[in-house]
Amino acid sequence: MGKFQRDNLGSNSKRYGLLAGLTAALMSSTAIAQDTEEDEERGRGAFSIMEQVTVTAQKREQSAQDVGIAITTLTGNQLDALGFTNAQEVTAMAAGVSTLQPNGEANYSIGIRGVANNDFTTNVESPIALYVDETYISQTSGAGFLLFDVERVEILRGPQGTLFGRNATGGLVHYITVKPSQEINGYGRITYGRFQDQGADRVKFQGAFGFPITDTLSGRISVATHQGEGYITNRLSPESDLNNANDYAARLQLLFEPNEDVSFLANVRYARQDIRTGFFEYESAIFPTSTATPGVPNPDLGGYVDLDGDVFAGDYDSPGRNELEAVGASGTLNWDVGFGEIVNIVDYQSVKRDYIEDSDASPFNYFNFFLTTDAQQFSEEFRLSGETGRLKWVAGLYYLNLDIEDSNGGITVGLFEGLADVGFFGPDAIGFTVDDLGFNGIRNPYTIERDSFSLFTQLEFEVSEKISIIGGFRYITESADFTYANQLVFFSDTAVSGLAPDTIFVADALPPVVTDRSDDEFAARVEIDYRANENLLIYASWNRGVKAGGFNAPLLPSEFALETEFITYDPEKLDAFEAGFKWDFAEGRARVNGAAYYYDYRDYQAFSIIGLDTATLNADAEVMGFELEFSASPTEGLDIIFGIAYVDADVTNIPGVTIDVETSIGTVPAILPGATVKPVQTPDWNLNGLIRYEFGVGNGTVALQGDWQYRSEHFFQLTNVPAGTEDGYFIANASITWFPENDQWSVRAFIQNLTDEEYLVQTFDLSGNITNGGLFGLIEQYYGRPLFWGFEVGYSF
Repeated sequence: MGKFQRDNLGSNSKRYGLLAGLTAALMSSTAIAQDTEEDEERGRGAFSIMEQVTVTAQKREQSAQDVGIAITTLTGNQLDALGFTNAQEVTAMAAGVSTLQPNGEANYSIGIRGVANNDFTTNVESPIALYVDETYISQTSGAGFLLFDVERVEILRGPQGTLFGRNATGGLVHYITVKPSQEINGYGRITYGRFQDQGADRVKFQGAFGFPITDTLSGRISVATHQGEGYITNRLSPESDLNNANDYAARLQLLFEPNEDVSFLANVRYARQDIRTGFFEYESAIFPTSTATPGVPNPDLGGYVDLDGDVFAGDYDSPGRNELEAVGASGTLNWDVGFGEIVNIVDYQSVKRDYIEDSDASPFNYFNFFLTTDAQQFSEEFRLSGETGRLKWVAGLYYLNLDIEDSNGGITVGLFEGLADVGFFGPDAIGFTVDDLGFNGIRNPYTIERDSFSLFTQLEFEVSEKISIIGGFRYITESADFTYANQLVFFSDTAVSGLAPDTIFVADALPPVVTDRSDDEFAARVEIDYRANENLLIYASWNRGVKAGGFNAPLLPSEFALETEFITYDPEKLDAFEAGFKWDFAEGRARVNGAAYYYDYRDYQAFSIIGLDTATLNADAEVMGFELEFSASPTEGLDIIFGIAYVDADVTNIPGVTIDVETSIGTVPAILPGATVKPVQTPDWNLNGLIRYEFGVGNGTVALQGDWQYRSEHFFQLTNVPAGTEDGYFIANASITWFPENDQWSVRAFIQNLTDEEYLVQTFDLSGNITNGGLFGLIEQYYGRPLFWGFEVGYSF
């Protein structure tokens, strides 16, 4: 097996892994039960004799219970038991962790402990870093990948900038795939599901085949696809229902192991998505601003009103789309050189994306927002690690290059005519049509060329059998060049993309911007671990996290778009103090892990929506809270999980950036200067739980499972106004799984969102129509998925 440890997903998908492993691992540390002779007769692993799952949170293999970091780990078998097939679903069973969907099915990011990025443009990297097999995923547009043939997922809370190369001020999620081996093994799984009330069917397939090629070379091929109808009814065009499924992904890995000291893994992957998306439910919000006005016709949209009460139906004259293609290749060398181990990882990624939405959520051709992405990424990490006496050490170099050519903009026929009516383009343009204006849209191409280089090290010294001290440091030097243009353009009547080839450039709405920035920063870590006994770890740590500075790319022409303090924002710096414990008790049948923390931010990168524009602004912030996670197997066959997280977060010293277009629209403040507000996507309370019971039936075994999560009130915009507020929601899921005596097979039936809860995952406040000094006269509302049921058949060998 060389240097690559495997969970044998596919070759050993045992029911004991699905059961006992599920319970222990979902909490901050994970365990997989080993079989006793008594339990082996039933095929179930005894939770009381746990084997810790190996994690690599500190760039070496350790039990999660021995790491002084708040970690949630899910193995591949546990992901299967929960029915997760998308990379962003893994947050459901991690206390204090949430999935964010600023563009619904088209864009994903993750929030941890009140640290989140809700920007739907791709020029802003997330403060929660995503890694796949130790390679960084920079583009949020490529973060919603299919989840298949995965060995485990590690979710690390708190700053991780010392050992991980990029922007992990809030934490990170690391996906580790199953690697090739010298054994023939594999699996296949097919799932049928249906959104019952919407009448939309879905079919998913995933599978993998691992095989030896020679005595020193092995391979693994993994594939997945997700196909199905849209669950958002388009009343104007039923054949164009939105949020359908059309995804493909594949991965090929070759592992060369010439001897016990050297291994080289080559990984090539491909993913594609082409769906109709950008769905928003229309909510009338005419006047006053930031407040819903149900039933009030919208004069800017021909008096349109949507009162059918169905949040999964609308009148969309232009079905949205998200066409995405991602390719990547990496090579990982592991070499034991005697005094230490060398690891070298080289990776290349490319993401291309074409996204457009019907932003006015109406039957009128008013405003269709688009995004395009053409990003290339190259990275290399070299590290050397070893152990000398009571000292464990790791040191290394990291390089990242991002070459991004993106754009945003809109096809704005109705909007521009409305702006002309109120004098936005000058008094001579009042009453003009788009034909008179000569343009009907705006396109803002921008480029970012970024180079980041860092040196890092971490030392762990065992003072005594009970006490260890850890220190880490990373020095980062980074430079970035940015160009931005704000252009008035004319789109043809058939244009359905910001990349429409027959688009005509008319004029620059603003002078082009060419700027750059260069930053030198450092991340650091100091930790002390106290091993009270073999079952109890107590730790305390200070971490300094940093996230690179960057650039905003405004949508509409406005004076602040040319201001240097708005176009560029500075790196954020975080001092994070944390204390926690990890405790196994009741003879190994129960576990409690807890952590409390305090974050002090400087130049906090706050996400704000200013009119139609999104912006990252430097502010200050304080975050404090705790997580407590409990798991137990009190009786034979019964597993219980409960997690609770509390966050108290405040953002202060926010710049009072305003839009001043010198027309009757007036001045639109982003945030009142000096206000204290809650950060986006940060509920005070986040709870989750799971109960699973397994029992024998005839020659097989049945597992009954229920899981749930609750998020309290939270906001989607820094303004914290009612239009950008979700009051809180509770989501429950249930499943029943049958394992026949030949446990290579499994059959599972499930229901997701059991109570058919209607809950918001994103809103945009476009209230106040143009004629009374506002925007579109609506609130865009994006709802989470409705009730979904299905069944699944799997086979492994």
